Amino acid sequence: MDEALSHRVGPDFSLADVDPTSTPGFEWDKEDWEREFHEHDDELDELQEMLFANGRSGVPGTGAVLLILQGMDTSGKGGVIRHVFRAFDPQALKIKAFGAPTAEERMHDFLWRVRPHEPAVGQIGVFDRSHYEDVLIQRVREMAPPEEIERRYDAIVDFEREMASRNVRIIKVMLHISKEFQKENLIERLENPDKHWKFEPGDLDERELWDEYQEAYEIAMKRTSTDFAPWYCIPGDRKKYARMAVKYLVLDALRSMNMTWPPADFNVELELERAKNS
Repeated sequence: MDEALSHRVGPDFSLADVDPTSTPGFEWDKEDWEREFHEHDDELDELQEMLFANGRSGVPGTGAVLLILQGMDTSGKGGVIRHVFRAFDPQALKIKAFGAPTAEERMHDFLWRVRPHEPAVGQIGVFDRSHYEDVLIQRVREMAPPEEIERRYDAIVDFEREMASRNVRIIKVMLHISKEFQKENLIERLENPDKHWKFEPGDLDERELWDEYQEAYEIAMKRTSTDFAPWYCIPGDRKKYARMAVKYLVLDALRSMNMTWPPADFNVELELERAKNS
């Protein structure tokens, strides 16, 4: 799954060039998928515990990981979270879903509601939608003037640079689905009573602005993809592939931290002897 890294957004990125149905680097087979999806589970578990242990022990330079998930309605953000983080220790995992801003939140700068949910040292944070909504729906729906949207791109880069300076590894993922795939998902939600709770009539209103959203996503990703907070545009029509790609990106971020277990701050031999004699 090294191909997951190849989905990184660069200066010449074009969303139209990304095939939502593609699964680069993976030949589709159920048994292969099951094996490969869980291949690194033990390593992920150890790295997450190591990150938490370093944070809890106050090891200097310990950071955190933040995964930001964006995508059109029905792109599978919730499924990615459920499958990728199923085996993670919940005490070191912080998940936040951002909906429409409240009346109080609208009284403040757009980043005000996001800052309290930054992952603490030793944590892995996950944003289901994020501050990027303020340059996506707000751009498409003209909820803010163009000059304010422009200001927000720069504010986002500064905000993420600030987090990165505290050793937060930031992974930003757009789950890119096709318009036909979204249509199938919306129809399924309407035809199955057990999925009615997932549907909102407003989803169809936003669907009418599909092209405008595609443009807004492309601009936002190109304007804010940096070395310290890169964007990855992951093909999303094949849910299993998208989940696997995101899982690998998280693994790659944890590996890049080059962690070791924190040293004991006590006399190990003395405490071992006491334990044996207790």
